[in-house]
Amino acid sequence: MAAIPFDPYQRDCPSRTVLDRLADRWTVLVVGALDAGPLRFSQLAQRVDGVSQKMLTQTLRGLERDGLVTRTVHAEVPPRVEYELTGAGRAALEPLRALERWTLDHASEVLAAREAYDARH
Repeated sequence: MAAIPFDPYQRDCPSRTVLDRLADRWTVLVVGALDAGPLRFSQLAQRVDGVSQKMLTQTLRGLERDGLVTRTVHAEVPPRVEYELTGAGRAALEPLRALERWTLDHASEVLAAREAYDARH
């Protein structure tokens, strides 16, 4: 079977949905938080400060659907649920960490540019 030629610059290319998932702010933060190992929902919510329960739930479901995260329910009372990166999720860490590093390195510069732009307009 021949590989599908993906081109995210084409509006109908399915790779755009993959790019949308990876470029999402909450995805970057959740995947980064899971780098240290499996976490429970409440631990993720604490680590990713400011994420609402709804957004964290949606993000985790999307990551699970896309094969980047696994959800494991442990048969305990009460049930314990953990989230963990898959191989594909671990492979996404390098580019997402690069984006995080760029953000930290250039945040001051970007904020100054915004301020200058806003002052002109």
